[in-house]
Amino acid sequence: MAVLFYILVFLFLILCGLLCLVILVQESKTMGLGASFGGDVSTSMFGTSTADVLKKFTAILGAAFFISCFVLSLWTSALARSHQSAPQVTIESV
Repeated sequence: MAVLFYILVFLFLILCGLLCLVILVQESKTMGLGASFGGDVSTSMFGTSTADVLKKFTAILGAAFFISCFVLSLWTSALARSHQSAPQVTIESV
């Protein structure tokens, strides 16, 4: 079960990096980092609707981020409770 938890944490970190990248690539008022990856909006991979595609993709990634945050926080608190409720065994030497 711990392996699955660490796999999900790893996927969460990839999701965070991807979300940051997609946000930085979007066109800002001053063209920002988005100008580095293609310059003109009309010559982009998705055509003139690139901004719409990136907005939808950002919304999907944002929703996945919030859901995974919620699931991982519940799972982490459950793991912490299970470790705290373990009985303490003391061995006395004679």
